[in-house]
Amino acid sequence: MSPRAPTFLAPLMLALCMWPGPVDGAVPLGAQNAVPLSAGVHAPDALVKTVDGSIFSLGQAFASKPTVLLFYRGGWCPFCNRQLAGIQEYEQKFVSLGYQILAVCTDRPEDLRSTMDKDGLRYTLLSDRSMAASSAFRVAYQVTEDDAKKYASYNIALPEVPGEPGKHWLPVPSIFVIDQSGIVRFAESNPDYRVRPPAEEILAAAAKAINAQSAK
Repeated sequence: MSPRAPTFLAPLMLALCMWPGPVDGAVPLGAQNAVPLSAGVHAPDALVKTVDGSIFSLGQAFASKPTVLLFYRGGWCPFCNRQLAGIQEYEQKFVSLGYQILAVCTDRPEDLRSTMDKDGLRYTLLSDRSMAASSAFRVAYQVTEDDAKKYASYNIALPEVPGEPGKHWLPVPSIFVIDQSGIVRFAESNPDYRVRPPAEEILAAAAKAINAQSAK
């Protein structure tokens, strides 16, 4: 069963968790200036949306089982699609270790299905159009005006920064391995969106995290 927020709490939680609060100017300009969460910290909760538009709590998901959490830019990004497909090849190995795979992006919920079908994905894709999760994990950054124009020329509709008309943002592609207690055991990101860690490296980090927990 999906870790969805209780119905009567949904409006309040949505207001609290999906508002990233960038109006204070805290959103870094450029991917190179983002400072993602590192290993050893507690993974924050955030509300995202499923392919059918339902609210999904990351915090509840983390508490249910160990998690491999990916942040990717969107289904329009060929480097992201290549990474997603590579992770799919190792899906059963992650599952055999007890992990769930959650992949979060800026696509609208209704656009997730096409990525799942295109790349043959059997794990969970989630929409973070509000950038609540990206902000919580500190992978959110504001794109430059030149980059925003470039994306627009390709008809890529980037999410807008709330309270900042005409400004847009994206997540730095990132990987987090999170244990069932909610602690980040592995974190990797790269401001160069073309560079992604190989799936076998992520699997090795996930196995190491499980072994470390078992040894306690």
